[in-house]
Amino acid sequence: MKPPCEIVVWYVIPAIRSELAKELLNLGMKQKDVSELMDITQPAVSQYITDKRGSGIKLDDNVRDMIKNFARQLSVGEATKADLISTTCKICNHVKLSDVLDQLNIDKSELGEDCQSCLGSEVN
Repeated sequence: MKPPCEIVVWYVIPAIRSELAKELLNLGMKQKDVSELMDITQPAVSQYITDKRGSGIKLDDNVRDMIKNFARQLSVGEATKADLISTTCKICNHVKLSDVLDQLNIDKSELGEDCQSCLGSEVN
């Protein structure tokens, strides 16, 4: 059993990045500009938008709306590259751990009490 923090690194953050890259491209940005903004390589952007990376889980509509709003803010200059980490963390905290564990077919009963703080949501 992977601890929830590892699940965040392997599944949640890549899913958020994938959605953000797709939204920025939909708003007219070029892959090179998206890569510079997100501080990732252009091939990583390509992998995110083709679902070769970051497609292991489906984010709920509320989280996707948060990502769309952030992408819009980035595209019009209301947010900057400096906001990327803090906003990604805020978005990540809205992802429900139980939904992610269900999608990955992980038994929640294997998690100890200390694991309940990850993702800002309840385990049970």
